[in-house]
Amino acid sequence: MAQPRVVTIHYTLTNDQGEELDSSRVEGREPLSYLEGAQNIIGGLENALNEKNAGDQVKVSVEPAEGYGEVNEELVQPVPVSAFEGVDTIEPGMQFQAQTPGGPQVVRVVEVGDETVTIDANHPLAGQTLHFDVEVVEAREATDEEQEHGHAH
Repeated sequence: MAQPRVVTIHYTLTNDQGEELDSSRVEGREPLSYLEGAQNIIGGLENALNEKNAGDQVKVSVEPAEGYGEVNEELVQPVPVSAFEGVDTIEPGMQFQAQTPGGPQVVRVVEVGDETVTIDANHPLAGQTLHFDVEVVEAREATDEEQEHGHAH
C-alpha cells in the first residue's frame, strides 16, 4: 500500500445556485491541508483528488451521499424552552452544542415558540449538492507523526 499523503488545496465551494459558501482563497486564509484516507474532508471531494498533484486543477460536484448526507427529518425536533436555561434570547439560526448519548452535537435553532424550540441537528449542508473548484497546491508524503495523529501538521 502506498504511503498516505498530505494534500494541500485552495478551494471555492458553491451551491447549485452558484452562491459561494466557503473559500480558502479569501484574504487572510491559508490553503487547506488534509491527510488522505483519514476522513479529514468529505469523501466525494477526497475521491476526486486521489492521485492529483501540485498544479492540478479540479472541478467536482459532490452529491449529498458523498458529502454531508441527506437531510434526516428525525434530527429536526422540538425541545422544551427550559433546555436553554441561562440563554436570554433564542433566535432562529443560532447554534448550540448539545450533549447527546453519542457525544457533543451541534444543533441549529429553526423555530422558536412559547413552549418549545425546534432544533435541527443535520449538518447545514446536508441534502445539498456541493460544487468545488480546487487547485492542488502541494502533495507530499505524510510523516509518521501525521499518520499516528490522523491529520496534517
